[in-house]
Amino acid sequence: MSTPPSSTPSGVSTPSFVGGPTTSHLSVPGQHHYSGSEQSLHRLKNVPGYTTPVFKGKEEQRAKVQADVAAKGFIPRELVANEVNWFYSHLGIDDTYFQAESVDVISDHIIALFGAKVLAYTKHDPTQLVIDLEKIDEQGNGATFIHSSMPGKTATEGPGSTCESRIDALYLDKSTPTDAYRLETYRSQGSISATASQQLRCYFVTKCHFPEKPPPSTRTDGKTDIRTVSDPVFLEKASENTLDLYQNIMWNVETRDGPVIEVFEVEGSRERRLVIGYKMGGTSKFFSALSNLYHFYSLYSARKYVEQFSNGVTIISLYLNPLPESHAPPIEHSVFQVMKEASLLFCLPDNPFFYAGAGPHGGHAVQEATYAYSGWVFAQHFCNRLGPAYLALKNILDESNASHAEVLNDIKRRFREETFTRESIAQVIHAHADLINLLYVNFAMVHYPASDQASQLMPTLSYQRLQTQVPLSDQDLHDKIRRTVPNKHEQQVLESFLIFNKHVLKTNFYQPTKVALSFRLAPEFLPEVEYPKKPFGMFFVIGGEFRGFHIRFRDVARGGIRIVMSRNRENYSINQRMLFDENYGLASTQSLKNKDLPEGGAKGIILPSLGASPRLCFEKYVDAIIDLLIPGQSPGIKEPIIDLYGKPEILFFGPDEGTADMMDWAALHARVRGAETWWKSFTTGKSAETLGGIPHDKFGMTSLSIRQYVLGIYKQLGLREKDITKVQTGGPDGDLGSNEILLSSDKTVAVIDGSGVLADPAGIDREELVRLATLRVPVGNFNTSKLSKDGYLVRVEDQDVKLPSGEVVLDGTDFRNGAHLRFKADLFVPCGGRPEAVNISNVAALVDSEGKAHFKYVVEGANLFLTQQARLYLERRKVILFKDSSTNKGGVTSSSLEVLAGLALSTQEYIDHMTFKDGKPSPFYESYVRDIQQKITENAAAEFQCIWREHTRSQGAKPRTLISDELSSTLNNLQAELESSDLYDDGASKAAVMARAIPRTLVDKVGLDTLLQRLPEPYQRALFSSWVASHFIYKYGVNGSSVDFFHFIRDLSA
Repeated sequence: MSTPPSSTPSGVSTPSFVGGPTTSHLSVPGQHHYSGSEQSLHRLKNVPGYTTPVFKGKEEQRAKVQADVAAKGFIPRELVANEVNWFYSHLGIDDTYFQAESVDVISDHIIALFGAKVLAYTKHDPTQLVIDLEKIDEQGNGATFIHSSMPGKTATEGPGSTCESRIDALYLDKSTPTDAYRLETYRSQGSISATASQQLRCYFVTKCHFPEKPPPSTRTDGKTDIRTVSDPVFLEKASENTLDLYQNIMWNVETRDGPVIEVFEVEGSRERRLVIGYKMGGTSKFFSALSNLYHFYSLYSARKYVEQFSNGVTIISLYLNPLPESHAPPIEHSVFQVMKEASLLFCLPDNPFFYAGAGPHGGHAVQEATYAYSGWVFAQHFCNRLGPAYLALKNILDESNASHAEVLNDIKRRFREETFTRESIAQVIHAHADLINLLYVNFAMVHYPASDQASQLMPTLSYQRLQTQVPLSDQDLHDKIRRTVPNKHEQQVLESFLIFNKHVLKTNFYQPTKVALSFRLAPEFLPEVEYPKKPFGMFFVIGGEFRGFHIRFRDVARGGIRIVMSRNRENYSINQRMLFDENYGLASTQSLKNKDLPEGGAKGIILPSLGASPRLCFEKYVDAIIDLLIPGQSPGIKEPIIDLYGKPEILFFGPDEGTADMMDWAALHARVRGAETWWKSFTTGKSAETLGGIPHDKFGMTSLSIRQYVLGIYKQLGLREKDITKVQTGGPDGDLGSNEILLSSDKTVAVIDGSGVLADPAGIDREELVRLATLRVPVGNFNTSKLSKDGYLVRVEDQDVKLPSGEVVLDGTDFRNGAHLRFKADLFVPCGGRPEAVNISNVAALVDSEGKAHFKYVVEGANLFLTQQARLYLERRKVILFKDSSTNKGGVTSSSLEVLAGLALSTQEYIDHMTFKDGKPSPFYESYVRDIQQKITENAAAEFQCIWREHTRSQGAKPRTLISDELSSTLNNLQAELESSDLYDDGASKAAVMARAIPRTLVDKVGLDTLLQRLPEPYQRALFSSWVASHFIYKYGVNGSSVDFFHFIRDLSA
């Protein structure tokens, strides 16, 4: 559509970009750069930035269209010429449209426009004139959409209300470097009829055709040349100045996470151009959300462009103008607010609390709406769903009684499903917009960064908005909620926002660029009835495609990051309800397992939305948490935030379900973000060859500790392994399952894994099992000719299978899911399976009608495979059982020592000694691995002996499960006492402990004194106290006296 010159991008009168990627490119009020009398370097000449195509065959086409319209007969002949002329000459439709469309399509559009006018006339209301023309190419080459549009307003009904969101869903969100779509959209100058003021909005979506052999780059500095990654149509239309502008945006996108946002003023006009670059696929529904954003501030766009590039960069350009006679803040101010809030919109583009069609005098601005969304998600997880009624019932019932525990469990589940649903919480937020606004002000007054208020030319609109509100104290706000909201349910939802505000210690909410929202929470608000053990710290992360948590039980703590995938909407709802509880349970178990390590227990969990990329969710989760670990130092990109915690924090991440192949990226990303001292130790489970990781499966680290418990049982009871029958979950394709097969020599009668159930009462062929374990393939690949006449293999996809016993298996998946409850053997070693596979509801199935358990010994290799109640139930029936937090700790010990190497070695030493050369490990690496294996074996054997000794001493009165827990809590408590004591300050004791605690290979290479200089002081304290606590308790037991401890320390220093 033809538009005045002021409505096109861009000639640059002064340099737009200064410096490299670390320089500030995100201007906000008060942070303008100055050069002599120039107020802003971001100024463009008022000249075209895209060439407007001239269609030479337009008049010839017009004549054919007029003939075609007349021939179709829908428009009276005497009106045809006038309608065609209006369409071609007065609407201001760009020649792009006429060049792209056929005579037939254009004549259909003219007839549709005439029909719409007739319909509007019959309604006697010009505002009812609605145009909705579209053509979607069936071959996937693009689309054209034309609809009526009021400038500066988001349509809430009619075609305009869904057009842009459809373009997002059909084209922009799905774009990839090999299959991308560009967009040009224009507003017509003319109105759609003599009586209606609406204008037409035209959208042209075209498929990008990146050349197979791009032109050679003209650059010698190694940077991307925009001309080598562009669509030819874009290169044909864009001016040199536009190419230069986009080139600089592109370079910044390549070196940064999150959006790159620039504002340019156009000389001689009030138009502002907003240019946003980001990595393709980094957000979704963003283009349509931006329209809602600038409409909120009474701005309208003359032109908009979305350009895609084959290097995976997307650039959006918006040409914004103020609505005439608007009462909104002037564009000179509001455009910077649009810019600021576009960063939040990038994180959460699909926000139900940012109402379409709202303006600055009604509805929430993006900041308030984003706060409402954050509080909405928080309330879903933390509205106290159980309450006093549950507590009273819990105190009456006996949780050690299986039937009582089952009743409590059912009530807890039902409370969580029915009390506070996502929908009911959202209704409360919608109904109390004024209170949400007051709660936002309460939040912002604490976390709005001071740098945005001091020494600036003009305060941002968000700051001005804050000044117009009288902030209420927490108590006043609480009283107002109580007085305003009579309903207890609604009160509780709104009070949860207040709880959220009071417990946010730091957040990246106001960080200029980010990919997801992150909040560091103080965990004091967690109700003790549900969470008896208080975490040390919590992170809460919200992205457009996911939500997640990270919980740790000590300052120095480590644990895996798990991705929980959902099969369908119902499964997603269940996962969402249980998300925090699963995270808490995993972190709590990890803290029990990490009892003899310097790092306490921690765990992270990520729940992607249905259809979301798990990799993208993980990357955003990690980057958002790093925002809170590294102080921002880049103005306009990563700035200082309000930090109420006030101390440096380091987190250590490890692999877990769904993230095993992402640890390398996280470590390297931490280094790119500036974590030079701790990027090497930020993640464990890294690639051995390139990043010096120590793979648990290759070296059998986890299995080594499980194995010590199995061997310990055999030794204590005088058993021969080859006589023992065994059932195992987790097959030969997994880490634990494969190593359990390779390390053992028993008579395995059943193996259950993701592919199915393999069973043979005569003993599964050991040679064939070893073959599968070596290849790391599941039991579905077992050669069934190796089975005895009573053996069978039922795969999950099988149906109506007849077993040798005559039993018919109707469904292989159902059979697999319950198979762990049907077999009998001497030993059961779970090496895989979902948490709580054996629980109080089904554990009775593991006991026969005579009260005899199916297994004599259980060594719980898989995390949380049995619930605590199920363990105690089995122990009461004389089963010798060792729980996961004791048995499954070889992997965490290995990871702990991987962290130690990362902290202890300089970057150069780490590269020289921990990474492989020519595909081979260094002698240092091999020696260090042997040190780790020895420590795992020693620790597991020492803990086994301690538990066995304690059980014997109590004459069996105390279950091993509780002894293990008591051992963990006693160890953790002693470690905490030692960390805060002055024993660490005693030089002789410290040196003696550190020399023993740090593997010999590391001490010999670096030297003890150098190690003590390099290791962070909190880590040293943790290492010292964990070694002393574990070695003392393993030697003297949980009842070791003060005198025993005195002798222990004296012997250390001797």
